[in-house]
Amino acid sequence: MERIAPRTGTAFKLAKGDILTVCDPEGGQVSDLIAVADGDPGEILSNGRTFDYEESITLSKGSRLWSNRSQVMLTIIEDTAPHHDFLLTPCSYDTFRHFYPDKPLHRGCFGNLAEALEPYGVTPDMIPTAFNVFMHVPVGEGGRISVLPPATKPGDIVRFRAEMDLVIGLTACSAYASNGGTFKPIDYAVERAG
Repeated sequence: MERIAPRTGTAFKLAKGDILTVCDPEGGQVSDLIAVADGDPGEILSNGRTFDYEESITLSKGSRLWSNRSQVMLTIIEDTAPHHDFLLTPCSYDTFRHFYPDKPLHRGCFGNLAEALEPYGVTPDMIPTAFNVFMHVPVGEGGRISVLPPATKPGDIVRFRAEMDLVIGLTACSAYASNGGTFKPIDYAVERAG
């Protein structure tokens, strides 16, 4: 497995049929995932299309993640984690100003994704809501959302199959609430098709 250091991010290509495994090696850590069509950054992951076509905001094994052009990008083929989130935007300088005014500013997952995806033609304004792997965001009375520490155990994984040629942006999340106030690494591995 490759390791993403705490509060950093990376980007890499997946060919159609490749399998991506994202692992929480120590437990209690979130990873923001963005998918972009390889060679066409105008086609990008969409939480709205995904919720529409999957008819659920709870996504796990068997769920598909859709693009803004209504194409399936990824299918979740294995999932040992109790929760994921697809409601909240990647944390950023502005997130830190808003929620953590007494903490040092950090560019967050947004800044890490922007830097990692820039070589693939993705500009900051193109970055959508990420699929927040392992994040625990319950929806309560009246639709109120909370951000709770991840309920993952060390070694929990989610595995995705690429349904088209993709560029993936992946982080080890930087926000305090998302990670229970701690920052840990994220591991990932790619199994190449054929």
